[in-house]
Amino acid sequence: MNHERPGPDEDDRRRKHARLVSLLEARGAGTIVLRSAAAVSWYLDGSRVHVSLAADPIVAVVVSPGDAWLVATSNEVDRLQAEELPDIRVRTVPWHTPIDAVLPSGDGVLQEADVAAELRAARASLLPAELARFRSLGRETTSALETLVDELDPARTERAVAADLAGRLVAAGIDPLVLLVAGEGRLAHRHPLPTEGRLGSRAMLVACGRRDGLIVNLTRWFDEGGTPAEPFATDMQRIRAVERAYLDATVPGASLADILRTGSAAYAEQGFDADEWTRHHQGGAAGYAGRDPRATPEATDVVQLWQAFAWNPTAPGVKVEDTVVVTPDGVEVLTTSTASTHPTPSTVGG
Repeated sequence: MNHERPGPDEDDRRRKHARLVSLLEARGAGTIVLRSAAAVSWYLDGSRVHVSLAADPIVAVVVSPGDAWLVATSNEVDRLQAEELPDIRVRTVPWHTPIDAVLPSGDGVLQEADVAAELRAARASLLPAELARFRSLGRETTSALETLVDELDPARTERAVAADLAGRLVAAGIDPLVLLVAGEGRLAHRHPLPTEGRLGSRAMLVACGRRDGLIVNLTRWFDEGGTPAEPFATDMQRIRAVERAYLDATVPGASLADILRTGSAAYAEQGFDADEWTRHHQGGAAGYAGRDPRATPEATDVVQLWQAFAWNPTAPGVKVEDTVVVTPDGVEVLTTSTASTHPTPSTVGG
C-alpha cells in the first residue's frame, strides 16, 4: 500500500470556512483560534501538523470571516510548507517563541475552549473529499489487521503481534495511535496493552489508526483453527446484537445520550448484566478524534448526516468495534477490507 497524501479540496475548504464564519456570527466574534489536533487537522485537510504523536499540534490556525492564516515556528515551517500545508498564509516566529504568545486574544476572539461543542458540530458532517479519505483509511487499516489475524500463530507474543501490526500500518502512512492485544489469558482486560504473554488459542486485537487527520477504530479476533467455539460464538452473537441496537439508534437528530440509553438497555435484553455498560465506555462519534466526543449519559451532541461513529460494546470475554458513517440509507461500515460503491455527500450547502 502506497499512500500519497491528497492535496486540499477547494470546495471542502470553502465549506469548512463557511461553517466557522457561521459560528463566529452566532457568537458575535470576529476571530477564532484553532489549536487542538482535531480542529487543526480538520481545517487543514489532514495535514501532518505533529511531531510527537502524544503532543499538541506544532502550529495554530487563526480564522476570520475574510481570512485564515497559520502560525508556525522557524524550525518547522520549511517542511510544513514543502510537504504538508495547503495554500494558506503562514506567520513564522522564532523556534524559542511560544506560539500561544503571539496568537490573538481578548474581546472578539474565540478560543477552542469557548466553543468546544460548536466546533465538534462544525466538523461532524463529513464532506466529499473527507469521506473519500476516510473510506480509503478504513479499507487499508482493516486489511492490515485482518491479514495479520489470518497469519497469527498461538505461540506469538502480544508485543510481537503489536509490533507487526504497527509496521504494516506505518508502511501505509497510518499512525498507530492505539494498539491493544490480549491473549487468551488476558481477555478480561478491556484495554489490554501488549505484554510478553503468548496469544494462546484466542486473542483480541484492537487498532486505532490515523491518516490525513482522520481516525478509524476497529477490533478483530483470532481463533486457533479459525472457527470460534462455544460459548464464545454465542456470546459474540449477543454482543453484536447490542451493537446493532446502538447502530439502529444512530440516526440524524438523536443525541448521544439517547443512543447510549438505547444501546445500554440492550445488554439485559441479550442476557448480559444490565450494568455491563458501566464497566467500559461504549464509544461515540468519530472523525478527527478517537471519539469526538465519547457518549455519556450527559452528552448532548446530536447526530448529523454523514457523521462518523465508532461504538464498542463489550462484555466479559467479548467485544465488537467498527467505524461507520451515517448516510441517507443507514450506516455504512468504513472498516471493511473490500471497496464498493457508496453514496456521497451532496456538494451543495454547508
